[in-house]
Amino acid sequence: MKRSSGIIMHITSLPGKYGIGTFGKEAYEFVDFLKDSGQSYWQILPIGCTGYGDSPYQSFSAFAGNPYFIDFDLLKDEGLLEESDYKGVDFGKNVESVDYEKIFLNKMPILKKAYENGYKKYSEHIARFKEEKFWAKDFALYMAVKGKFQLVEWQKWHEDIKLRKEKALEKYKEELKDEINYWIFLQVIFFEQWTKLKSYANKKGIKIIGDIPIYVAADSADTWANSEVFLLDEEKNPIKVAGCPPDAFSATGQLWGNPIYRWDYLDETGYKWWIDRMKGSIYLYDVIRIDHFRGFESYWQVPYGEDTAVNGEWVKGPGMKLFNAIKREIGHIAVIAEDLGYLTEEVIEFREDSEYPGMKVLQFAFDTREESDYLPHNYEKNCIVYTGTHDNDTVNGWLENGIKEDVEYCRKYLKLNRHEGEHWGFIRGAWSSVGHLAIGQMQDLLGLGSEARMNIPSTIGGNWKWRVKKEYLTRDLAKNIYDITKLYGR
Repeated sequence: MKRSSGIIMHITSLPGKYGIGTFGKEAYEFVDFLKDSGQSYWQILPIGCTGYGDSPYQSFSAFAGNPYFIDFDLLKDEGLLEESDYKGVDFGKNVESVDYEKIFLNKMPILKKAYENGYKKYSEHIARFKEEKFWAKDFALYMAVKGKFQLVEWQKWHEDIKLRKEKALEKYKEELKDEINYWIFLQVIFFEQWTKLKSYANKKGIKIIGDIPIYVAADSADTWANSEVFLLDEEKNPIKVAGCPPDAFSATGQLWGNPIYRWDYLDETGYKWWIDRMKGSIYLYDVIRIDHFRGFESYWQVPYGEDTAVNGEWVKGPGMKLFNAIKREIGHIAVIAEDLGYLTEEVIEFREDSEYPGMKVLQFAFDTREESDYLPHNYEKNCIVYTGTHDNDTVNGWLENGIKEDVEYCRKYLKLNRHEGEHWGFIRGAWSSVGHLAIGQMQDLLGLGSEARMNIPSTIGGNWKWRVKKEYLTRDLAKNIYDITKLYGR
């Protein structure tokens, strides 16, 4: 990467009239805002179908896209909807927050109407998509069966379809043929709209940084259709699940609950499933941020059924064997390695062997108890510097609510002052660093407080909701971002 900068804001956070950010007009205007701000990158969170808890890191598929992002006005332009189909529908009253329940209850029926209006026009597209995307048939069948069984996780389906018995598969494929085509239609539209938006961004000189979680959800088309890839018992329940050990932030660790990979099986198959996943990702993004990258060197696994992550253990991962296999098959891929947290010498060596840049989060730098690798004077050039990530408080929120001694250290180190604006001084700390790429949260560039925080880790409810108000994205803001970007040669 050449010296540059960008902004992280998820699709859900875009402004718009229909309750949640989409691939429509406001997304194109945000690309224009990035261009006017002198930015080179737009980073987003995972764009898969979300389920319980609405977390983009717990998706129904590692390959399929989230239909919530499909834009109604673009469907109207295609002749698939009338404006009266969606105008006046309640998608949530608060323009600064996503109401996921209303999006689920009120958006999906409108998308069903678009399918009914457009099936004949799109029938060939649907048939071609089924054949071209190896995952599409299993995903659509999974979603259709899930709907039939009132959305319960697949481990609670009837035994025959849970275990993918041939007769059951054929039975449900026939019984749910229309619903299967509907889910394929949604993917056709999703990929059409996303590809056009990404192409527009690229033509404007903006590259897209996508984000893929290391693990997949236990309740996903991936675990159902490819159960041999995961450490599951005969009843298809996880034997061990993923998490993080106890540390200074959590006395009981973090219990994520995702099934662990059977790395021995993946090795025997030449890591085909992971190679396919990376191929799907490079189709969607210009750069891939891999979440919890250290888990490929060693990962924390916990027996299934535990209430906390305390009784887990470290297990060696595939390390460079996986990434060498990916490089042999695909060639060079632009990757950002999320290497946050406690790093052993082995993890550091693994990340260096991969040659992927790691992450430096400026909010983590100011621990008065010890010298931090996240302080800018300790950076190497091959790194990506963040003001904060989706899991952090906003800069202003942290300055207000963080540990007093750490905040004062930060103010002294970065020479923060109210005249400049403390959040701008913090951004200056990232932009002026030697790291190849500096990324700021949109909330930080706007100087918003904790009310705009995207996620509080290990909590359910109230997360992933923040949206930017359209009137916040002004010419003056774009100029301020442009000026600091130009000043520090990004």
